[in-house]
Amino acid sequence: MLTVCGAAALLVAAPLLTACGNDAHPGAAAVLGGERITVGELQAKVKEVRDAQREAPRGEEIIKGSGQLTRATLDNLIRDRIVKKAADDAGVSVTRREVGEARAQLEKQAGGSKKLKEALLQQQAIAPGDIDDRLRMQLAVDKIAKASGIQPGSPESNKALSEKFSKTSKSMHIRVNPRFGKWDVKQSVLGNRTEPWLQDTTGRQADRHQQQP
Repeated sequence: MLTVCGAAALLVAAPLLTACGNDAHPGAAAVLGGERITVGELQAKVKEVRDAQREAPRGEEIIKGSGQLTRATLDNLIRDRIVKKAADDAGVSVTRREVGEARAQLEKQAGGSKKLKEALLQQQAIAPGDIDDRLRMQLAVDKIAKASGIQPGSPESNKALSEKFSKTSKSMHIRVNPRFGKWDVKQSVLGNRTEPWLQDTTGRQADRHQQQP
């Protein structure tokens, strides 16, 4: 079943991000397995979303509803790297064709490309240019779950998948700049965020967006 990942991620509590092992990482929002997510990269992603929100219908209303955008964006950047590592470990991959088919399906359910972009921007703060990347990540999550014998659709399956990604994230020795929050590797959450790894949106959120006055 096609799903679109909600904005949530993971953080390992760390008092400082100035060093990871013996190597300094100045200007990093997070470090995963020695790879940096820079503050500049994070800010650029946030700006991309904000620019799209300002141009959208009811833009100011959307902006007011996404006050934690910087943290949510870092969630997604971290989660993307965790999923890539887990996919490599599981021996699964996602093709460009699969992404295209998934997007076409969602666009049909949403009532067109424009409506899908509007719905994802409003509901999940996904900029139009990031839709394919988000779909690729969620399709990888689905494949990882299947390869692990985890069937989506229940709290138990979400828990099992969260535990799997928690194990992956632990192996990556993730360190997060404390200005952006604290990582709970056991719960696989950033702050009080609780979104599951597998989130069934299969067009229904877009449909609800269509029905709003």
